[in-house]
Amino acid sequence: MSSNKKLKITLVRSPIGYRKDQRAAAEALGLKRLQQTVERDDTPTVRGLIFKISHLLKVEEGQA
Repeated sequence: MSSNKKLKITLVRSPIGYRKDQRAAAEALGLKRLQQTVERDDTPTVRGLIFKISHLLKVEEGQA
């Protein structure tokens, strides 16, 4: 995973009703609202957060 790649991350399901750590992972990614999209570097830390809440997200890979 190179850090020059970017990921477009969209919150497609609400984290309400899920565990507190999963809600915190969404907030750590910068996602606060449904259908909000953020662009993050492709790092192991970001990939870990995505893995934790992959059932709530849509992820697209792109170039920087």
